[in-house]
Amino acid sequence: MAYEGSSRVVSGRQNGRPTLEEVAALAGVGRGTVSRVINGSPRVSEQAKEAVARAVAELGYVPNQAARALAGSRTDAVALVIPETEARVFSEPYFLDLIRGVSAELAEADKQLLLTLVRTEAERRRFEDYLAAQRVDGVLLASVHGDDPLPDRIARLGLPVVMNGRRSEAEPVAYVDSDNIGAGRAAVAHLAGRGRSRIATISGPLDMYVARARLGGYRAGLAEAGIQPDESLVATADFTEEGGRLAMRELLERNPGLDAVFAASDVMAAGARGVLREAGRRIPEDVALVGVDDSAVARLMDPPLTSVRQPIEEMGRTMTRVLLRKIAEESGPGSAPPAGKGEEPRRVLPTELVVRDSS
Repeated sequence: MAYEGSSRVVSGRQNGRPTLEEVAALAGVGRGTVSRVINGSPRVSEQAKEAVARAVAELGYVPNQAARALAGSRTDAVALVIPETEARVFSEPYFLDLIRGVSAELAEADKQLLLTLVRTEAERRRFEDYLAAQRVDGVLLASVHGDDPLPDRIARLGLPVVMNGRRSEAEPVAYVDSDNIGAGRAAVAHLAGRGRSRIATISGPLDMYVARARLGGYRAGLAEAGIQPDESLVATADFTEEGGRLAMRELLERNPGLDAVFAASDVMAAGARGVLREAGRRIPEDVALVGVDDSAVARLMDPPLTSVRQPIEEMGRTMTRVLLRKIAEESGPGSAPPAGKGEEPRRVLPTELVVRDSS
């Protein structure tokens, strides 16, 4: 397909119908921009809307979902991959909020969401075969552990991929994250400001960057408050309520005199609260408690939980926008990305401490 001046020369057309790619080329924009204009998305500039409108009128383009997908070898589908169990994904507020954000953004772009839970190596291989068959246009990944090879394997397949969070500080794959170090620092600064000095923490699994970052923020907060660190006040769990319970029991056995706990998620804080009550500890009089996420769990807890809010739904929306932009750039006319292209997109969204009665 080529264009010279205002003359249109088309090759390879099967049925004489103008394609979405032709509209994009004539308008001088990417395929994704044309799709958003046609579907009424507000995230398009007036200049782009006018260019697309002129191209549609000149070409006589009639939007048709199936025809668009076939013409561009595109599926108009995006996979969201979460390597967790069904029970956890559909019971924890974090995943539900993330899915809500992804789904809303895809709906605005007229794309389909394929939710996939990949938990074993066999499931991972089957999913890679599915991707190799070009059944989705891009992949979103959440809850990825440090040794998970899936992000790199997807990138090697040539598919656009964006992660929620990252595997390390030097993550090579595009990601959208929240300020997890800042979350830990803010929690400890708040607790120290309330006069607490034996501040414990319940970390997530340390093969996940999010857990290491929040633990690093906790340690930085102690240093800034002039509190001597004590590794016996650190317990590791798995971001589940039961994990929070087990970790809290461990901490009480080692340090019965602790006066505050920073749990790296609201769900783990809920587990910790149950154990503290069983041990006769009042919250916050005896032990102050802070979580992370500012989920419904925090708001409905008794007493309501002080929590570091991270914009989970907005993270889902942002990572989806980043992915759709990558898909559009890589499918637009003459826009195949060269080898050794620039750095992948990285976004880190701010967190905010929400103070309630538990601290």
